[in-house]
Amino acid sequence: MIPVLGITGYSGSGKTTLLEKLLPHLSDLGISVSVIKHSHHDAQVDKEGKDSWRMKESGAKQVIMACDNRWALMTETKEAVSLDYLFKQFDTNLTDLILVEGFKQEPIEKILLHRSSMEKPLPEQDSYTIALATDYLLKTEFPLLDINNIEDIAHFIYQWYQQKCGGN
Repeated sequence: MIPVLGITGYSGSGKTTLLEKLLPHLSDLGISVSVIKHSHHDAQVDKEGKDSWRMKESGAKQVIMACDNRWALMTETKEAVSLDYLFKQFDTNLTDLILVEGFKQEPIEKILLHRSSMEKPLPEQDSYTIALATDYLLKTEFPLLDINNIEDIAHFIYQWYQQKCGGN
């Protein structure tokens, strides 16, 4: 099974920005990373009027759109699918690590983000929390990462990944 690590925190904590900056660093460390992003909205990956959108609107439950250098599978569901189901959709030949943005209630290991400028307090840590990434110091039993030091966070994830894969 592909190792999975969550990047969680309140809206505005910088989850997407952190992931965007982490991905090149993790790639430089030799890890092929895939991402699952949670959205609270009715996410649309297709544009109205395009052929694949028209197939969905006509009743297709799944539509694959393909070109020479990528493909995408769009699936219509009657209800939310489990995170475990989503994990199984990744190609193990292309993915070494899955980073999950959001899904903070799911039972997966996670790094919890928080910023001093946020109105909400630091979210409660649980048994799946492996580290905190903040822009301020605090006393904690978890490793404390500087949310603005992307290289250190990438190395922390790399070490966690190596441990999961039985590396040094």
